Amino acid sequence: MFGRTKKKAAASRTVTLIGKPGCHLCDDARAVIEAVCAETGASWEEKDITRDEELHRAYWEQIPVVLIDGEQHTFWRVDAGRLRRELGA
Repeated sequence: MFGRTKKKAAASRTVTLIGKPGCHLCDDARAVIEAVCAETGASWEEKDITRDEELHRAYWEQIPVVLIDGEQHTFWRVDAGRLRRELGA
């Protein structure tokens, strides 16, 4: 297959949740990310926007924000099916 880029396997991908304590949308996003990453084998991490000035400036009005391998995937609401597809599952 010439000209096609092969997608990375889900297990080699990293999902990052950018949120803040006490945010109910962040709690909802965390639950979806935990479930999808458990299914697909992708790793995930969480970053607190209140502890990082750069993240605060970039994403304050969008939290929760979800990145996949450092690239923005979505914000506010996380769709499990869309996240699964993006991870190649």
